[in-house]
Parts: sequence; structure tokens; C-alpha cells
Amino acid sequence: MTPLDTAHAAMEADPGDDTRRVAFYGLFADTELFVMLAGDSAGDDVQPALFDVEGARYLVAFDREDRLTGFTGEITPYAALPGRGLAAMIAGEGIGIALNAELPSAMLIPPDAVDWLAATLAEGAHRLAARPRSFHSPQALPDALMQALGRGLAQSAGLVSAAWIAGVTYEDDSTGHLIGFAGVPPGAEAALAGMVREALVFSGIDEGWLDVAVFAAGDPNIGAIDGVGRALPVPAPPPEAPPRPAPGTDPDRPPRLR
Repeated sequence: MTPLDTAHAAMEADPGDDTRRVAFYGLFADTELFVMLAGDSAGDDVQPALFDVEGARYLVAFDREDRLTGFTGEITPYAALPGRGLAAMIAGEGIGIALNAELPSAMLIPPDAVDWLAATLAEGAHRLAARPRSFHSPQALPDALMQALGRGLAQSAGLVSAAWIAGVTYEDDSTGHLIGFAGVPPGAEAALAGMVREALVFSGIDEGWLDVAVFAAGDPNIGAIDGVGRALPVPAPPPEAPPRPAPGTDPDRPPRLR
């Protein structure tokens, strides 16, 4: 069972539950998919294999490479890209996605659902003008939101050194909840705000439920939110690959002559 299998089973168990449906699409967006191609690709020019199903065109994608080869029974050219990238690539083309054919999580994602997903992922976060005045302990946080934020932070490794969720009161006396980030490099603010927005959308929670703030080094809000907020686990940035020695300089690995 893959994570998509589990999310699909939960969605199918209660088709009327919109929260489970959007949670599935949120996981789909972050999952690497293997798309069957019509032939070997030439550079960046890839042509997915298309099939007519129920009056619409569909490409075939699997969430594991061995599932694709198991379906075709032979080595098959494919392109690997996340669900969000696939949706963006085919949005507006009238193409759907046949996901995990002949497997428990098999489903047809019709073209209009692909267009919805691409539009949802492309929408930017809204800028908040109010300034925090004080922070307090957050209310109970929905499990679906915490899971979505965990996935987003895992993909944002290296963009943030610390993160908290806290209740907040603003200077205009309005209240709410806020996620604060520290140690964010310049230019990454929009990516983090978009990640939080997606976590809310795909958790079935109103987008205005959680605001986003990025604190610069030395900002007194860091100490204030750290004292009462809920700290979120932030993954360490991936280690840098060690420099490779020049050919022939390692006595244990002499150069090979051809």
C-alpha cells in the first residue's frame, strides 16, 4: 500500500466527505508520478501516451515505477514528475489522468478535475497588512492540517530554520491563528505562504483560518511566539555533496583507460 492507496481508500469509503477528497488531491499533488510516454523523449519534449476513455483523452500514470512496468509487461519509456507538475502541464488541454490502472487505487481524474487542481495550485497567497500585537497558545489543531503542513515543510527543507503556530491578536484587535517562520532566505517568503495556503485548501479548512508571518533575525516576535506557540518539526537542509576529486588524484581509484 502506498500513501496514495491509503488516501484513495479513505476517499472511497465515504464519497460524500469533501475533506477526504481534497486531502487525496493534496497528496496527489506532492507525489512523484510515472507517466507512460508514447516513445522515447527528445530532451524536454515529452509526449504522453493518450487513450480515449468515456469520450475523453487520458494519459496513464502510476505512483511507482514498478507499477508502470507491471501494467505494460515490459520496459516502458516514462517521464517522472510530481502531480502538481503534471496537472500544470496538461491543464486546459482536455486531458485527464488514468491513475494506477488495474490497482486498488485505480481512478480516472477527468480533465475538469485536472484543471481545478492546476488552478488551485497556481493561485497565490493573500497578503495580510495587520501586525501582531500578542500571541497565545493555539486551539486544538486539526490532524489533517498538521499532516499537510508536515508534508509541505518536508519539501521546504532548507527554506526555514524554525516554525511555530500560535493564536494571535492583531493591532486592530482582530484575532486568529498564525504560523510564523524564522531563518527564511530572501525570496522564499512567497513559496512558504503558498505552501501554507495549499495545506489549508487540501485539509478542507477555510483559507483565512491561518495567517503567515516571516520573522527577520532579531525580530522580538520570535521570542514572543516561541514562548507560547506550538513548534513545528523543521527538517534539516539536505547535506551538500562532497567535492569530487579530479580524475587520477585518488591513489585508490586510478583513472581507467578506454
